[in-house]
Amino acid sequence: MLLTFIIFIPLLGAALLALLPRSNERLIRDTALATALLDLLLCLPLLCLFNYNADGFDKALAESHAWVPSLGVGYLLDIDGLALVLVVLTCLLSFVSVLCSFPAVTDRVKEYYFLLLLLQTGILGTFLASDLFLFFVFWELMLVPMYFLIGVWGHEQRIYASIKFFLYTAFGSALMMIAILWVYFAAWNATGTPSFALERFYTMSFSVTAQRWLFAAFFLAFAIKLPLFPFHTWLPYAHTEAPIAGSVILAGVLLKTGVYGFLRFALPMFPDGAAFFAPAIMILALIGIVYGALTAMAQSDVKRLVAYSSVSHIGMLVAGILAFNVEGISGGMIQMLNHGLSTGGLFLIVGIIYERRHTREVSQFGGLAAIMPVYATYFSILMLSSIGLPGLNGFIGEFLILLGLMGKSILCAAVAATGVILGACYMLWVYQKMMFGPVRVEANKGLSDLNAREILTLLPLVLFCFWIGLNPRPLQKTIEPSARNIVRIMAEHQTQPSWVDRWSATASAEQVTPEPDHSR
Repeated sequence: MLLTFIIFIPLLGAALLALLPRSNERLIRDTALATALLDLLLCLPLLCLFNYNADGFDKALAESHAWVPSLGVGYLLDIDGLALVLVVLTCLLSFVSVLCSFPAVTDRVKEYYFLLLLLQTGILGTFLASDLFLFFVFWELMLVPMYFLIGVWGHEQRIYASIKFFLYTAFGSALMMIAILWVYFAAWNATGTPSFALERFYTMSFSVTAQRWLFAAFFLAFAIKLPLFPFHTWLPYAHTEAPIAGSVILAGVLLKTGVYGFLRFALPMFPDGAAFFAPAIMILALIGIVYGALTAMAQSDVKRLVAYSSVSHIGMLVAGILAFNVEGISGGMIQMLNHGLSTGGLFLIVGIIYERRHTREVSQFGGLAAIMPVYATYFSILMLSSIGLPGLNGFIGEFLILLGLMGKSILCAAVAATGVILGACYMLWVYQKMMFGPVRVEANKGLSDLNAREILTLLPLVLFCFWIGLNPRPLQKTIEPSARNIVRIMAEHQTQPSWVDRWSATASAEQVTPEPDHSR
């Protein structure tokens, strides 16, 4: 029942908030914070009980109950190393988001925290559901709270941003629902029993043509949520207009549901479809790496800069996954966690300075290191984490991704590596512009440094950045069994050559020249 408690504690907290008087904002905030903290503390027994030697899912923690037996719908929960890491990240960032919202949200406080906790339940359920119907329910549940968080508590263009976010993700969800129903009825016809259980579909073999269509439907839903270039256009608006907690949750874990779905559903269920579309997706990922980085360099709004950096980072981790080897997939999984920590932290950094100055324009700052030295220190750590400095968390993920790509295509690895270089360029540029030089704006001279609440908000993220960077082996050991399990399932059911095999065969054919005939 531990997984159930972790999922629904935030929902119970949201229900409790609904009963509290609207006028007692202090009690509402404290209740939301206590709920998020309790869910975070429940991760401790989960970390202790999890079987790190399990090959894939830890069946000892799995939960299975009939929900709608006549339709084969079950309440099935399962967890592996990938889900474990993402659950802990979700609970951590949810606690941080509640804490950072205390001074930022003063209007409709009760509704705000209600939606924030409801969003947490949706995200946690998405990571733990192993029934396709249950997964889709949680997947859709995430959409509504985030829509209102952006549309009600966002900034000037919040309505446009929230509607664009909703339409994009709803379109992808509709495609995925059609694909889920198709595989459900196909399995029902083949076996005579209805079921949405995920492991059932892992063992089924669909035709190559069917796999291509099904993979395309699942991939589009996940690519929009990632978001992968060119499906990313909703992201800069959503990030820029969302409140600070909305940006943290969106960048930290909501985008990861797309990567998670890609790894958990699209690849192992439809390996031949993945092999067919992998070249096109790899090209999109590589374009996204360079495009996101170059676009970030052109931004004058620091929040939009961080938003476009996410496009580049997402392209990097998708490229690693498409290497279809343990190194690349492990690197992509680790980078999911790293991106959540560093980019979530950077959005907190931007939100802190926005609360003081009500502007995000880089030109409005300068010389902040002398005025806010603690703020500058935290900013520097998170900035260096984002660009993958050795000793911080971003390095190990990028290293494994490039290692996985090098084993498949040196050209792809070289293009991906440009994202690391360009990332250093725009991050160092924005840090230099904001932190060093003279204080150019008079209003900045009276800015106060981080208070105790803000330090507490940023401290766990920074500590994890150092811990993963200096001692990555525990995280790697947790992630690798999941990566090996995905590679194994794909290898067992794949009948078509992968993109790497096709490219290698083409290159080999071009290099072979016929031997001259000297018999004449």
